[in-house]
Amino acid sequence: MDNNELNNSSSPELLAQLCQKIKIEISHAVVGQNDVIEQILVALIASGHVLLEGVPGLGKTLMVQALAKTFSGDSSRIQFTPDLMPSDVTGHVLYDMKSESFKVRKGPVFSHLLLADEINRAPAKTQAALLEVMQEQQVTLEGKAMPVPKPYMVLATQNPIEQEGTYPLPEAQLDRFLFKVLIDYPEDSEEFLLVKHITNKQAGDKLNVSVVSPCVTSQEVLLLQQQAATLEVDDKVLHYAVDIVRATRKWPGVAIGAGPRGSLALIRAARAYAVIEGRSFITPDDVKKVTLPAMRHRIVLSPEMELEGIHVDRVLDIILDKVAAPRD
Repeated sequence: MDNNELNNSSSPELLAQLCQKIKIEISHAVVGQNDVIEQILVALIASGHVLLEGVPGLGKTLMVQALAKTFSGDSSRIQFTPDLMPSDVTGHVLYDMKSESFKVRKGPVFSHLLLADEINRAPAKTQAALLEVMQEQQVTLEGKAMPVPKPYMVLATQNPIEQEGTYPLPEAQLDRFLFKVLIDYPEDSEEFLLVKHITNKQAGDKLNVSVVSPCVTSQEVLLLQQQAATLEVDDKVLHYAVDIVRATRKWPGVAIGAGPRGSLALIRAARAYAVIEGRSFITPDDVKKVTLPAMRHRIVLSPEMELEGIHVDRVLDIILDKVAAPRD
């Protein structure tokens, strides 16, 4: 798409076509996980970050690399460990003896997509190194603010079954993630295709993103983000999103409800979902569609609910059933 087309490409249909191109290209490398791919794309268009939760080996790294390649972006990966230092994440300033001057060595955060693998294995001080870049899209080194490339997104993963040697994410950092996305095991047919694809004329299990072709530009991704941010929202839909969030604060069995950032997340995500669907307005169904990934990490259930084995998604489903949606 040239500059003239880019300037005139704000029609909902053309924007939806861009989104469809991205999803198709990612699916060439990632078998199945269609809902996960869509939710990550929603977060990207909403200029948000994603916390991915799932057991190892479900293609999280491959998904990030494939998404980056669709717009010729850079991706980097950090394996979080207990001995990881904040400077290993953000970078540092060092003195160069040859030039007799200080030089900045940028860390892996300076890429379009950052995969923070097993983020809960690092202590809070290292986790906090991501807070500034997630909120401000910049890193301060020796008092100098350095912007990261745009579009920018952090995708952090955590393992739900291994808790030994982990440091739970603080509430302040959890709230910075637009979505918490759950990755489950693939369906039978999808796992069959996955195994067939990986073992076909390939030694080892190296991630292969060569089948993914760049289909959009970084400027087009920024255009999608801009259009989503300026989408009009009817006051009734806005009230509906706020009512859902406020209901979590007084719901039986919820120890801690979502804060105002939850309402912001619902509207931002609903706007992005409407762009993917090719609409210039958001509906109550858009809000419902994004409620689970946008809210499941923002509320804390009471110990009694957890002992009964009731999952937070179940509580959110009940809240969605009880909170009245606008009809016109």
